Amino acid sequence: MNADCIAIQPIPPAAASRGRFPLNQWYMAGFSSDLTDKPVGRTFLNQKVVLFRTGEGQVAALEDRCCHRSLPLSCGSVEASGVRCGYHGMLYAPTGVCIEIPGQDRIPGKARVKAYHVAEKNHILWIWMPKEEGGAPTVEAPDYPWHDDPRYKFGSGQYHYNAPWQLIHDNLLDLSHLGYVHLKTIGGNARLHMSAKMNVTQDGDKVKVVRLMPGSTPPPTYKAAWPFGETCDRWQEIEFELSHLRIWTGAVEPGTDAIDDPERGGFHMRGLHGITPETEETCHYFWSMSSTRHPDMPENIEAVIEQTAFTFDEDRVVIEEQYRNMQRFGGKPSWIDIHVDVGGNRARRIVERLTAASADPQPA
Repeated sequence: MNADCIAIQPIPPAAASRGRFPLNQWYMAGFSSDLTDKPVGRTFLNQKVVLFRTGEGQVAALEDRCCHRSLPLSCGSVEASGVRCGYHGMLYAPTGVCIEIPGQDRIPGKARVKAYHVAEKNHILWIWMPKEEGGAPTVEAPDYPWHDDPRYKFGSGQYHYNAPWQLIHDNLLDLSHLGYVHLKTIGGNARLHMSAKMNVTQDGDKVKVVRLMPGSTPPPTYKAAWPFGETCDRWQEIEFELSHLRIWTGAVEPGTDAIDDPERGGFHMRGLHGITPETEETCHYFWSMSSTRHPDMPENIEAVIEQTAFTFDEDRVVIEEQYRNMQRFGGKPSWIDIHVDVGGNRARRIVERLTAASADPQPA
């Protein structure tokens, strides 16, 4: 039996995701590197799922239970053609159909579990969460070409948050907090962060926030990766989509490239942030960071990843403490908004609308 299964926790019934999360959507389920020789049990939108890669190389996602006596399949083992239950050895194909019952020739037609559509692109695992069971994807899984761009190197990681997923959206769409929370890594002058001109645009279900900060003091992470002097010209471009955010930040040396030029040089950090609900009060945070390096400086990806992880550690402390205090004081209805909240508020309205569209029809 897979020893990792001891981490599995009880969750609400499967139907609980309806009306609480946007459905008919791709969500990030992890990275290709997560799937080795063992099944991986995770919960997405209140649905217990087992992820695995067969010995033949196929990636699959099934309901995380054996149809015989409900042991999580994530407690089992991966074989060439599927995942085998660790209780009585029933073998399931990526389609969810049981294809072998040890000691029994006849396999009942009902011996199957729910299967999910999955996609593997750019070293990322995506799972389609349908409104109707078995519903097929209506759009392609997102592209993230930076993982395969030879100009960049990337590293990745993941967190489990004891906080709702939209608090992380708020955090990532408002980078004004960098000067207060991340002084040791990507921070800089707090007042410059708070007063930086911000341009927020929306295209359908996508929100983009652009902040330009010429004359910035290079923060420690930038100094460790690029030979900046006393000042640099920084940019921050944040793109929100329901399943993930792309954050493109970086800086150029003053007097070189324009920071509003998409073809600018300098030091680039491209962050992928896959925020996937686990339950109403918990979520997964899958992240990667891709960066460039200066030709006259040593390889920097390990230092960038280390400092990125430290930054996210700082964010998690803030967000989880924030949520604990929301529970004590009554939550979001008591909030007031300030000028830095425009992007996060637009994202919240998108999530609210897509969630409502995913709810079950009301009885007549």
